[in-house]
Amino acid sequence: MTPTVLRRTLFLIAILVAWEAAYRIIGWEEWKFPSLFQTVEAFYNGFAHGQLLDAILNSLRRLLIAFAISISVGLLLGFMFARSKVIDDTLGFVVIALQTVPSIAWLPFAIIWFGFNDKSVIFITALGATWTMAIATRTGIKNISPIYIRAAQTLGTGTGWRMFTQILIPGAFPHLMTGIRVAWAFAWRALVAGELIANGAGLGQLLQDGRGLGDTALMLTVVIIIAVLGTLSDHFCFKKLEDKLLIRYGLENQSK
Repeated sequence: MTPTVLRRTLFLIAILVAWEAAYRIIGWEEWKFPSLFQTVEAFYNGFAHGQLLDAILNSLRRLLIAFAISISVGLLLGFMFARSKVIDDTLGFVVIALQTVPSIAWLPFAIIWFGFNDKSVIFITALGATWTMAIATRTGIKNISPIYIRAAQTLGTGTGWRMFTQILIPGAFPHLMTGIRVAWAFAWRALVAGELIANGAGLGQLLQDGRGLGDTALMLTVVIIIAVLGTLSDHFCFKKLEDKLLIRYGLENQSK
């Protein structure tokens, strides 16, 4: 066990002990906040009855579909903004304005257009990540030194697909990974908010059910699951992908 893992493990144990102790000493039940053991029981019962697993799978399905859409559209928009001054000054200006609008504000439109179904949730989830990805892509490509692009063109890379994959993507990679990570977090927020309102059978709806029943242990369990899924996906997916691509593009020493 590495020192970092040991420190984090001990810190989490301390939080759990302090949580239960505070519940028993201070009396958090008066504040409608569950104890550690009540939350563990809700977690066990939720998985034992299949309720939590179904909600997780439904939410992840919507999230992955929306995230794939947002990454594809965001990369395309960002590339267009970076390579065309006219598009950047017009459509790019609109995208920057749209980024300030919470994606949940579009949910009433989504419900009118698509109804109370998966399409509405996927739509606002994709919106929650697309603008961030587009701006990160634009920033990354804009920050590539022009000398690299001119050198690539001199060596025959051209301006097409090879330029995009061999020069622009590697050069913009640090910004792209930052954009992907932030877009993933925004997508999670939009997903849960959409499921809360659009009655999607997922973690958001389970959170809403817990509120309706006054089951704070179930509500806290859902919140913890969302946090754990976000942390695991970032550490075991995005971080590892980032490390591999840094080595592949020669941006980091493999022996480091």
